[in-house]
Amino acid sequence: MDKIVVLDFGSQYSHLICRRIRESNVYCELLPYNSPIDLIRNLQPKGIVLSGGPSSVYLEGSPKPDNKIFEMGIPILGICYGHQLIVNEFDGKIKRFDNREYGFADLEIDDNSDLFKGINKKIRCWMSHADAAEAIPNDFNILAHTSNSHSAAIANRNRRLYGIQFHPEVSHTEEGNRILRNFSHSISNAKPDWTMEGFVDFSIKDIRGKVQDDRVLCAISGGIDSTTLAVLLNKAITKNLTCVFVNNGLLRLNEESLVPELIHKHLGINTITIDAEERFLSRLKGVGDPEQKRKIIGEEFAKVFLEVTKDSGPFQWLAQGTLYPDVIESGFSKGPAAVIKTHHNVGGLPAWLDLKVLEPFRSLYKDEVRKIAVLLDIPNEFIKRHPFPGPGLAVRIIGEVTNDKIRIVRHASSIVESELVISGWYDKVWQAYAAVGDDLAVGVLGDERVYGHIVTIRIVESLDAMTADWSRIPYDLISKISNRITNEVNGVTWVTYSVSSKPPATIEPQ
Repeated sequence: MDKIVVLDFGSQYSHLICRRIRESNVYCELLPYNSPIDLIRNLQPKGIVLSGGPSSVYLEGSPKPDNKIFEMGIPILGICYGHQLIVNEFDGKIKRFDNREYGFADLEIDDNSDLFKGINKKIRCWMSHADAAEAIPNDFNILAHTSNSHSAAIANRNRRLYGIQFHPEVSHTEEGNRILRNFSHSISNAKPDWTMEGFVDFSIKDIRGKVQDDRVLCAISGGIDSTTLAVLLNKAITKNLTCVFVNNGLLRLNEESLVPELIHKHLGINTITIDAEERFLSRLKGVGDPEQKRKIIGEEFAKVFLEVTKDSGPFQWLAQGTLYPDVIESGFSKGPAAVIKTHHNVGGLPAWLDLKVLEPFRSLYKDEVRKIAVLLDIPNEFIKRHPFPGPGLAVRIIGEVTNDKIRIVRHASSIVESELVISGWYDKVWQAYAAVGDDLAVGVLGDERVYGHIVTIRIVESLDAMTADWSRIPYDLISKISNRITNEVNGVTWVTYSVSSKPPATIEPQ
């Protein structure tokens, strides 16, 4: 399988480059900018993309790749910071300009023979830079320009080097997908053979090769990720697979009975159900810090798995439905990403668990997993369910997790989801729920003045959970949801609607 490698210099858009290239059916892998040259060579990429990043190439200590990549003889495309790296590497000059470019710019194309093939002479592009090329290397040609960047796109076709100052990976850039496809298909000559069908076939063979005669324990939650993983594993190693569903007391309304029923009815996979509500909630008593809550939940899951291995094992592997967004947010991505929040299924297992980790979906996004689910004939009851966080309702409860808060957020979230289903909005949005914290607000119930909880409704639209925007659902629908929550959920006086996008916010509050 042909592949493109993206070297990550810390851009918030690095993962999007991979996504866009994959959408053109070419496999793409993200590596840290300082990956050893031998590692890159062993991957045998057809092309390399240098991502954007927050640094300035002329500053001491700025991130630089091994310059031997420029001797590999394969096409290289630099984007923003990557573009500036190429200019700097080949004796051009980069400097800080007074006229910075942030947002939309009109890109005028001077040469549309390869990178811009099939694209109009003028398109809108997305810029995000303060540095720019004052002088390009002598043996490079200008392919495109803007009013502020005379060399917004450059090339040295003999060296197979291309640089663009703008970001083709973001949706704001017109024809951005075509530009990346031109680089991947035409310039790099990568075969468009990356498909979910191919991924399924490869994964089944890979799982069988890794596992062989070992036994695998698969953690299943009823969400699309773990469910699809369980079905895939069942196809690969049927007799050696055991699934475990854990009720941690932090599930959606009636989930503790619904999920085992769905698994038994539709999937027919051997599943152990563990009621661990009391032990999880007791460990969370008095804990308000969100990261501490996540770590406690992760530790307790590991202890449950250890007990299962003793009672029903032995097992040699633990399979998890970890996705790439989880990896990035936990700071375990291949690039220099900051830790946004810890995911309990990321970062490896404690040594005392003595299990190897099996994560076939670790490099995938949720929409890609949904495509796999369709290929595996998984029922819509699973495919269309909104994402639900691994730590459960604990991350939708601000402050200490109490039985009262669990009751409120569980009931209120159920109202949000049910009204979206009734109105036809459920399938139009990515995720919808209610959250609650410690703040109280004055309300009037009957003729009595009371203090009650503030519930926040959060409904977002997204493609992959890496970015999200708050959903503009009808006001009448918001009003109906609000009225039901204040009328039906005891102890709630106020309902608010979250209008923060990701970034700067995250989808879940904690």
